[in-house]
Amino acid sequence: MAVDIGIDLGSSKTVIFSSSKVVLEVPNVVTVDSDSWEVVYTGENAKQTIGRTPESMQTVFPIEHGVISDYDLAEYMLKEYMTTAFGNKILRPRIMATLPAGLTELQHHSLSNVLESAGGRNITVIESPLAIAFSLGLDFSSPHGSLIVDIGAGTTDVAVISMGDIAVCNSFKTASFDIDAQIIRYVRKEFNIEIGQLTAESIKVKVGTAVERDVEIAVIAKGRNVFTGLPESFEITSSEVYEAIKDTIDTICNAIREVLNKTDPDLVADIMADGMYLAGGGSLLLGMPQKISEYLGIEVHHLSDPTHSVVRGAAVALKNSELLKNVDYQMRSIKELEIE
Repeated sequence: MAVDIGIDLGSSKTVIFSSSKVVLEVPNVVTVDSDSWEVVYTGENAKQTIGRTPESMQTVFPIEHGVISDYDLAEYMLKEYMTTAFGNKILRPRIMATLPAGLTELQHHSLSNVLESAGGRNITVIESPLAIAFSLGLDFSSPHGSLIVDIGAGTTDVAVISMGDIAVCNSFKTASFDIDAQIIRYVRKEFNIEIGQLTAESIKVKVGTAVERDVEIAVIAKGRNVFTGLPESFEITSSEVYEAIKDTIDTICNAIREVLNKTDPDLVADIMADGMYLAGGGSLLLGMPQKISEYLGIEVHHLSDPTHSVVRGAAVALKNSELLKNVDYQMRSIKELEIE
């Protein structure tokens, strides 16, 4: 029976970690009936309906920029995911969940409330960069600065960690989804073709790059001609995708620099000596570590499992509560977290 669970509730997907492994990884998408708002699909089935629903249905993202945007759908979705992961073998588990850095107490409270309604107990919510630091096993016994950058789907979290807590942080609403959006805009402008989010994501994965490639590659994609309304195929190259997304990549790099500008010089000196740690699904874009390193002049350590580092760190913190001794959280029930 699972009793301790780490949950990374992101803008694009939920990852659940238990018994030293990832037990579920599924998109945070819900398809609902447009009139009754009753749930039709969740998860991967719902993701496949993006851009393909009839008027009688809508595709909803209950988590936007790392924050719950639809409480009821988020609760329904999490209950279903917990049942999928554990069936009836689970009984009021302890949960360590993560949210982007710098959110309010009310936003932490909202996530805790959803998780309790979904069946959890003794819920603790921590910032994603802290969870990554825990997963890395960083030494918190001495005052020493470490820079953590988590490029997710809806947010880019940047935090300087020292002595087991966050010294400086910010969560920027420019991340992987924005890269997809730039590809959509570029294709419409240059090819007069409309494409959907799933097609843009596919193009990004296949030929997307944060730096110019030495060898050009291309991919064939399909969309709808904006003038004729008819389906049309087109070829887009890696250099064209780079041109489309380079401003967004620069924005992410500037976000990191902005946090460094607010950081004490001695902590910055530590970061310059040790390098920074890069995680998140957005870090998998070809050349992203190289781009950030060149832009900031800092060595970048790209985590070996960047998409699961947050949830693994949540599980580490759950098993080692002393890691949170310098953090303003306690292992407690949501009933004790009354907002004054």
